[in-house]
Amino acid sequence: MRILHITNHVLEVGNGIVNVAVDLACSQSALGHDVFYASGGGEYERLLDCHGVKHHSMSFSKSLIGFPKMLVNLEWVIQQTRPDIIHAHMMTGALLAKLLRIRRRYRLITHVHNEFQKSARIMSVGDAVIAVSDAVCRSMIGRGIPARKLHVVRNGTINSPRMQGVEAKPLVHPAIVTVAGMYERKGIRDLIAAFANLPADLPSYLYIVGEGPDRAVFEEMARNSSRKDHIFFEGFQPQPHSYLKSADIFVLASRKDPFPLVVLEARENACAIIASDVDGIPEALEGGKAGQLFTAGDVTDLSNHLYRFLCDQNLREQFAKRACTGIEWLTVQRMTQETLTLYQRVLQS
Repeated sequence: MRILHITNHVLEVGNGIVNVAVDLACSQSALGHDVFYASGGGEYERLLDCHGVKHHSMSFSKSLIGFPKMLVNLEWVIQQTRPDIIHAHMMTGALLAKLLRIRRRYRLITHVHNEFQKSARIMSVGDAVIAVSDAVCRSMIGRGIPARKLHVVRNGTINSPRMQGVEAKPLVHPAIVTVAGMYERKGIRDLIAAFANLPADLPSYLYIVGEGPDRAVFEEMARNSSRKDHIFFEGFQPQPHSYLKSADIFVLASRKDPFPLVVLEARENACAIIASDVDGIPEALEGGKAGQLFTAGDVTDLSNHLYRFLCDQNLREQFAKRACTGIEWLTVQRMTQETLTLYQRVLQS
């Protein structure tokens, strides 16, 4: 099968869309398929090349002015690659591939990673639409995408070609770790507030791993916190597993999150997990079986769970064991096989 993936870039910046697309491309190539990739480029070009995936550089933008040039560039890529499947992971690529399909035989698969974006509805242009969770699937049906087009393929991270063997990061314990983009929707504000509500004499340290446009806002909030000396902003880390290996507690306090990769990575690293009950997070934690869920946006609820976990090492150990039990379905290989099965179904229809 000849497969062309499209994303805006392949930068190593912790972008979940890019991470999933790169994992799929590398794994599909390893299975003997001819896999190509079109993007604005980035650090993952070398990884793609090492796995036999041919990268074609082209710029993508949301500007209508640049649309004709993007059409010409993608048409050239399609002529060079002759794909059976185009797998578009973003809106612009999906629209371009749809417009260029006249007199061509390829089938278009679109992938909804962030359904909370207004543009997600446009992904219905695909012959089939992948949703990363049941929650995303339900949301997209509610927004008018026909149920017959939607197919749930949950993310997988175990055995990712992006990950390297790393040593545990030396942290001050007990260490609470979150790995997230610095955006309001990631609930960083809620986590800092919940951490500040803990008793002053309760030993605990909060490590915030990630980068993003709202970091300065969160840093200011932390500076004004009663526990400011116990909050550390670590910035973007290309191998966050080093922090997960050292975490006594992993927290994801998102207000919106379709099916976060970091929860799967935390499970793989046997973290005691506390996470919000929003979107696809309960699915990733098997309804709370693999981690403690709290009400998204409820600072008191989160603070109470943090207190319980910090005060009870046995409880943390129980949740750590539950997190890493039954994780075989969280592999990149399972995600890849389900995706290939969908390709074959669409090609035969």
